[in-house]
Amino acid sequence: MPEVYLTIFFISVLLIFLGSGVWVGISMIGVSTIGMIMFTSRPVGDAMATTMWSMGSSWSLTALPLFVWMGEILFRTKLSENLFKGLSPWLSKLPGGLIHVNILGCAIFAAISGSSAATVATVGKMSIPELRKRNYPESFLLGTLAGSGTLGLLIPPSIILIIYGVTVEESIAKLFIAGIIPGIGLALLFMIYVVGWSLRNKKIMPIISEDFSFMEKIKQSGQLLPVVLLIFAVIGSIYAGIATATEAASLGVLGALILSYFQKSLTKESFGKSLLGATKTSCMIAFILAGSSFLTLAMAFTGLPKNLAVFIDTLQLSPYMLLLVLTIFYIILGMFLDGISAVVLTMAIIEPMIRQAGFDMIWFGIYLVIVVEMAQITPPVGFNLFVLQGMAKKDMGFIAKSAFPLFLLMILAVIIIIAFPELALWLPEQMIQPLN
Repeated sequence: MPEVYLTIFFISVLLIFLGSGVWVGISMIGVSTIGMIMFTSRPVGDAMATTMWSMGSSWSLTALPLFVWMGEILFRTKLSENLFKGLSPWLSKLPGGLIHVNILGCAIFAAISGSSAATVATVGKMSIPELRKRNYPESFLLGTLAGSGTLGLLIPPSIILIIYGVTVEESIAKLFIAGIIPGIGLALLFMIYVVGWSLRNKKIMPIISEDFSFMEKIKQSGQLLPVVLLIFAVIGSIYAGIATATEAASLGVLGALILSYFQKSLTKESFGKSLLGATKTSCMIAFILAGSSFLTLAMAFTGLPKNLAVFIDTLQLSPYMLLLVLTIFYIILGMFLDGISAVVLTMAIIEPMIRQAGFDMIWFGIYLVIVVEMAQITPPVGFNLFVLQGMAKKDMGFIAKSAFPLFLLMILAVIIIIAFPELALWLPEQMIQPLN
């Protein structure tokens, strides 16, 4: 079983790098270099330069900084205020009341952001003070916000789906469209949980005295119109085959700038900060991807992915058992790594197994994102927990405990997507002209 020992070696060296505080991208480059020197006769420098340049010059990747920039622009607008004012009149009388604003607000912002942390921060900066003012239970408030923020990874445009698509060479447009129904379904699961919890705990839920006429609701909903139009422009153009993911991202940036201008939040300072924020995030992700591409090549030269896939095959695991093992693996991995790092670190080994097992790679991308979503609310490394800890001034353990029911709902979502793969595959099959 040389492949097992080789796997242990790569993982051990990687953990040493990461445990020493070395950046993820540099850690992957370091592991790859050591592996190639020790186990192959290939020239390390030439292989590194060629591979990393090839990854960096991928046209599909151009969508990444554009979607990141769009989210950065909108983060600095009055979007959070508009979301709350537009949604609250319709949701206040439902069981659970304005807690539903957390879920639907996150779902809407997810459709124009692609980032889980940005989704939590944007919705939270308005909903936390407003819901606290109305005396909603703190654990209920923060738990639903932490869990709902994970929708930023699944509902398109999703940064992690772009990275997955580039890594496994699948259509980003199809991946985006595949995430729509599971994303909406997960949001509905969260809302059903909120209804059930509030009905069981009526005594501690606040009584909402605010009442709106139908015309007042319509008037307040007008504040959501620009956002809804932006969503339809981005996602609709992809679905209709009018635009690629990159072209849709350009359209999204233009729409975000126009929205920001009319809300009088587009200033020289805010424009510069949004551009700088997008640059920092994009460079970080690009560096991780560059390291990942070199790690993939190094592993391919050692024959590890192929041999490991053969080894797994000899275990005679059923497809469902393989998915169970992968689910547990990614949940554990997510306790120590962010979602992007977890995906790029593992796909070199996981991809051959998945293809050999006969799974559709578009479907697997959606399954993977739902599993990775859990990592956003699992300590000690849960990005959403860190964001909320700073915003709500609460202990991370308290927030993680509050979000645990939504963690369980994500496990249920994984079971549903495995049992009914059509939920992810039906819409991509209906696309008029699938584009990359």
